Amino acid sequence: MKVLLVEDEEGLIITLTDRLESEGFTVRSATDGEAGLRAALAEAFDLIILDVMLPRKNGYDVCRDLRRQSVETPILMLTARGETIDKVLGLKLGADDYLTKPFEIIELLARIEALLRRAPKTSAHSPETFAFGDVALDFKRAEVTKNGAPVELSAMEFKLLQFLVENRGAVHTRNQLLDEVWGYDAMPSTRTVDVHIAWLRQKLEDNPKYPQFIQTVHGLGYKFIN
Repeated sequence: MKVLLVEDEEGLIITLTDRLESEGFTVRSATDGEAGLRAALAEAFDLIILDVMLPRKNGYDVCRDLRRQSVETPILMLTARGETIDKVLGLKLGADDYLTKPFEIIELLARIEALLRRAPKTSAHSPETFAFGDVALDFKRAEVTKNGAPVELSAMEFKLLQFLVENRGAVHTRNQLLDEVWGYDAMPSTRTVDVHIAWLRQKLEDNPKYPQFIQTVHGLGYKFIN
């Protein structure tokens, strides 16, 4: 399980990272709101632990912007504030839970467990809509537009794009993409992946020869970056 920790207190980052990793989590941290927002949009996480009082962009604004971008990852907000109005504001902006500092690690772990248990399995990876550059995706309707105009994708092109977006930031080999998108029984060649990637770039990238979003990781495979 991957956790994004957005916190500017170095001591707390070290303490929480050590404890969460000892519990089996993979932890990535960001020390200001803008960096946290970029990380949450670029990569899929199972949980976001988000401090309210952050430099450059406060946690309330980060939470609001994530929900506006259709990121439905569970968010646990941390704050030194204890006023009810602060908790209400965080929850209204889309946070799933709220923990006031100082807190016991055991309580934090209990809150995390509860959030992950009740969160839909696809909440961290499968938003109904997603946007990058001037491209907008509607996964529920299987529709894609670029600059407001419809883009025609084949079923496999759409499935490949959806998989890359849902697992953005991660590198996928051609064989992994064949298994996940085409399936074991389809038996296509790795060349099929390259062809479909090229088609997607041609239709969605402003400069297909120098793609901004659907990137090649030489010697490994492909990844989606936003």
